[in-house]
Amino acid sequence: MEAILKYFKLTAEQQRQVEMLEALYREWNAKINVISRKDIDNLYEHHVLHSMAIAKLIQFTPGTRILDFGTGGGFPGIPLAILFPDCDFKLIDGTGKKIRVAQEVCQGIGLKNCHPTQLRGEEEKGKYDFVVSRAVMPLPDLVKIVRKNMAAKQHNALPNGIICLKGGQLEEETRPFRNIVEINPISQFFEEEWFKEKNIIYLPC
Repeated sequence: MEAILKYFKLTAEQQRQVEMLEALYREWNAKINVISRKDIDNLYEHHVLHSMAIAKLIQFTPGTRILDFGTGGGFPGIPLAILFPDCDFKLIDGTGKKIRVAQEVCQGIGLKNCHPTQLRGEEEKGKYDFVVSRAVMPLPDLVKIVRKNMAAKQHNALPNGIICLKGGQLEEETRPFRNIVEINPISQFFEEEWFKEKNIIYLPC
């Protein structure tokens, strides 16, 4: 929790919601494994703060619609929905068990602007200003699936597009978009060692 407060100024309600995440994820992770058993102790740094890194790249304007593609247990969608209560988040994943965890967490913390739904990306028909994801699949594959979901109207400082959290070597999967893709090292925002090779990929669509 300290790591979150070091980088973000939260309202009392946002702080309450973030503080509740650990107990809920521990409870549900014991029933349905969405975070590795070894990593649950690092929930705030490796999952919550990592998700919130997107808020260092863009401050979504009120009314922005965001699709979290392949959300798993709710990342990055749930932490972002806490930070941006005036935006609308739809979280999709093809695995029902994972979506149930995300639904229970949202209900547990009283998150009204976040809607976890069991759905494959190919089945999603809605239009969104941004698609966010966390290392779900290579960027070219993701673009093929979600290009149909990008809204034409612009509401934000950044043009509508895809924002991905990724680590490792990115040259191969970003090559098709090299003229327009942005690779933003998270280490420019957060000083913790774990973020050293983590990046935010932004691709306008």
